[in-house]
Amino acid sequence: MFIKGFTYGFDGRRGAYRTEEAAVSMERLAGLGGDWAALAFTIHQDSFSSTIIRPDYRYTVTDKDVATAADKLHALGLKVCMKPIVNSADGVWRANIYFPEREWGDKDYWKEWFDCYTAFLCHYAEIAEETGCEMFCVGCEMLGTEHKVDYWRKAIEEVRKIYHGPIVYNTNHGKEFGVKWWDACDYIGTSAYYGVGKVPGDSMENMKAEWDKQKERLAELSRANGGKQIIFMEIGCRSAKGCAMMPYDFSHREFPYDEDEQANFYESCFRSMWDEPWFAGYFWWDWYTKIPQRDPEMGFSIVGKKAEAVVKEWYAKERK
Repeated sequence: MFIKGFTYGFDGRRGAYRTEEAAVSMERLAGLGGDWAALAFTIHQDSFSSTIIRPDYRYTVTDKDVATAADKLHALGLKVCMKPIVNSADGVWRANIYFPEREWGDKDYWKEWFDCYTAFLCHYAEIAEETGCEMFCVGCEMLGTEHKVDYWRKAIEEVRKIYHGPIVYNTNHGKEFGVKWWDACDYIGTSAYYGVGKVPGDSMENMKAEWDKQKERLAELSRANGGKQIIFMEIGCRSAKGCAMMPYDFSHREFPYDEDEQANFYESCFRSMWDEPWFAGYFWWDWYTKIPQRDPEMGFSIVGKKAEAVVKEWYAKERK
């Protein structure tokens, strides 16, 4: 399998996927020439140490929203990977969700959280199955939980009772070898926010050389897991000078606008990874629910920027 994809809808809120603006955005996404979309949306727990995951009915996308978006993307000819994400409402990155390693009194925090998380996954797995989604992502950058091997295996086992397509998990860049339960998944997923730029405004050639270094270790990861293919479940770079040095960054708004650096990041990764047999493709980060109106737009969007043309050129190609 090879995915020419983009992530859609992470910024979506209740009702947003069912607007005319969302329909226009999805149509432009389909116009890139890709064949997949990761439908990403968030549900919250109150803090990194909360064991209950629940919607906030003021903001959380509804089941109807999710099903509508999946149906619209399918109607545009795109396959869909459903990607429900747990975030912490207190602003702490979900990678820091963690609990005591032993019971306190009669409370087993890990069991309580995984019971809730498994139910959360199964809820959306049912929607993924009913809407014909072609892939399901069971987690995103849950680094603090990844060592709980048995709990993860059980959660995936429960999802497979409901959803019958391929399953992927999305770890974070540089942490791929720490996941000891890749055998429970059909694909290895990672957020490939590797800092391939070494100076602000770095060249495409220098970035490609850095991607080639990462390519060697990722090929070894695939070999160590029986040749299992790797998907870049997230990958992207803001259109701001210096962001290829830290492509995960979304906070440094003082950086000057630079769509050339963003385009170089895209081009270098395409050139490095495209034909690798262990590589299963890209879900670039990210395509907004509504086409952005800010000028200049210094976020991850590629709409109207040089990187959009780069994606169209590559997605018009076939692999060797």
